[in-house]
Amino acid sequence: MSQPIMMLDHPGWLRGDDGHARRVLRSAGSVWSVICAPAADRGQLVDVVRLAGDTDVAPVVDVIDPRTLMGDPLVCDPLRADGPVARVRTPDVWEALGTAVARQVIKAATARENYRRFCETYGERYDTAVGPAWLFPSPETVLALSDDEFKAARMKFFRDGLRSAAEASLKAADDWAGMAGEQLAAALQSVRRIGPWTAGAAVADVTNDYSLYPFADLAVRTWARKLAPSVDWPKPEPEFGRLWQAMAGAQLSEWTLLTLAWGVRHATGVAL
Repeated sequence: MSQPIMMLDHPGWLRGDDGHARRVLRSAGSVWSVICAPAADRGQLVDVVRLAGDTDVAPVVDVIDPRTLMGDPLVCDPLRADGPVARVRTPDVWEALGTAVARQVIKAATARENYRRFCETYGERYDTAVGPAWLFPSPETVLALSDDEFKAARMKFFRDGLRSAAEASLKAADDWAGMAGEQLAAALQSVRRIGPWTAGAAVADVTNDYSLYPFADLAVRTWARKLAPSVDWPKPEPEFGRLWQAMAGAQLSEWTLLTLAWGVRHATGVAL
């Protein structure tokens, strides 16, 4: 099998002019860099290196092979043509939840710009083999920020959600770390200002189980229509969701993740 294309959908990824992409993540108390380098067969090589800490629990990289897809060839054939996709899990539930909060109700490009500014202003900087990268600010840091600091970082709209998520994380992080996907999604929705979309996006980020992602959201609907324009996709979100779930069957996670990866790649020319 050829090298997979890395799904660089998370706003924490930074891409250099040389085609390398980098990100730093917390995992079990240590900090790791994940670097994606272009491979000769248009895929990407992934290198995971510990930068700080003494635990060996590295971030997990899952590879999803579209050759295993079953179902309507109008959807499956273009996904198969693009080849396998790899995605790194976000091990830290706090980071995944904070990222999902910062992505609420705005365009992906704006969310990415806001996220990176927030990290570069208030997160920890680490030097990787291909350049600097920044961690998402810790919950303690977020709770220490004033209203004016949120405003200066252009994060005023997300201030209350981030504060609520940070408070909950400090109380429940250990419990969250031991929860399976559906249980974690339910626990996150019990946090004030965290709804089903935010919880589902966070849990998908942590687990790479995209059956828990809000699979009828605008991004999936948009890319499904471009991926398979001859399918009569319903416009209302609930009706689309029912059809998508029925078509994907037991492969709901694979269909959703691969379609999102296809969409980002075909919109921008790269997986970022």
